[in-house]
Amino acid sequence: MALYAAAAAVLEGVENRKGSLKGLVYTSSFQRVSSAAQNVKQLYALVCETQRYSAVLDAVIASAGLLRAEKKLRPHLAKVLVYELLLGKGFRGGGGRWKPVLGRHQARLKAELARLKVHRGVSRNEDLLEVGSRLGPASQVPRFVRVNTLKTCPDDAVDYFKRKGFSYQGRASSLEDLRALKGKHFFLDPLLPELLVFPAQTDLHEHPLYQAGHLILQDKASCLPAMLLAPPPGSHVIDACAAPGNKTSHLAALLKNQGKIFAFDLDAKRLASMATLLARAGVSCCELAEEDFLAVSPSDTRYARVQYILLDPSCSGSGMLSRQLEEPGAELPSKERLCALAAFQLRALCHALTFPAVQRLVYSTCSLSQEENEDVVREALQQSLGAFRLAPVLPSWPHRGLGTFPGAEHCLRASPETTLTSGFFIAVIERTEVPR
Repeated sequence: MALYAAAAAVLEGVENRKGSLKGLVYTSSFQRVSSAAQNVKQLYALVCETQRYSAVLDAVIASAGLLRAEKKLRPHLAKVLVYELLLGKGFRGGGGRWKPVLGRHQARLKAELARLKVHRGVSRNEDLLEVGSRLGPASQVPRFVRVNTLKTCPDDAVDYFKRKGFSYQGRASSLEDLRALKGKHFFLDPLLPELLVFPAQTDLHEHPLYQAGHLILQDKASCLPAMLLAPPPGSHVIDACAAPGNKTSHLAALLKNQGKIFAFDLDAKRLASMATLLARAGVSCCELAEEDFLAVSPSDTRYARVQYILLDPSCSGSGMLSRQLEEPGAELPSKERLCALAAFQLRALCHALTFPAVQRLVYSTCSLSQEENEDVVREALQQSLGAFRLAPVLPSWPHRGLGTFPGAEHCLRASPETTLTSGFFIAVIERTEVPR
């Protein structure tokens, strides 16, 4: 029941302009009493979907006379509960004291939803939405699930899902295979051998393998940075802006927990959640530090053996699926915000390139903006005075960097339309000279 009360409080806060949707979710009382990342994600998803169907829910609730009949039921909570009853996953955790209340009105609510569809001449729930609120390509992105090789292997995970009634389709051969996924079918990703692919909207947050850390719910594009950094076991690695920790756990899996990961982040709460995630994933080679990466000294002897750096700095987040689903058609950030972000990103990238032993660095963002991506990489390479260059990677990847400077085609971009992933940018930078 706490989930629904928190969702109602967030919706009311957004309506009264007390903050952004995401900000209210991450400062909610539910977040404070339920630190598990998957629970906060459930709250965020529930609020986004309820908000998206807000006008439809208002019409159904009014037609059914729910608030007139149940005077103790507040409007925002009613909206959340009716969403779960009619459009969502049904009541989670029993539904609390409101479940029997909604049960008394269930038939009428369903009838009013059906009547609304007939009146508007549609057959699907989504067709009731205004054009601007309908899900675009972002809603068709499959559910990617990374098998945590610190705890299990892809073959065992596949066998488990097969025993649970899922139909394994083998390794996908094309994006069309993934677009056609439906029901209880799943593939092995054609590029990443530890990545399973399920139909869009598949929810595995309550799955026992996820809760035990055997599976990591991570978009394919987000898996590419660690894969392309490719540190061999025994390496020393810096994860410069590490929280929430999925990429860090991927690095640890590639290292087989052999070597050392120095992970930095300034946000104490995010680091605490990250520590929980890493412990659940069985990561033992990571040293967390609540520290600004820009304040970390490259001359510190602790980092003398660091040859690999993953830099995924704060960005506008314009490529995030959650943002595209929450605010379809939303405008890109202002020029002023992009300039401020790009300046920070450039400082972080140039700082990372001053570590004396670094040989390979991956710079990534979940932004769509050239200012945060190609422009930052170009300027950092120019400032390195030829000591570093872009490494050509994944020649068959269909979406390349914008051609704003020679070699930019070595960068990778990703989007729901072209790669069936979240929006992402990746540049692999390697040293051209041997450090003294």
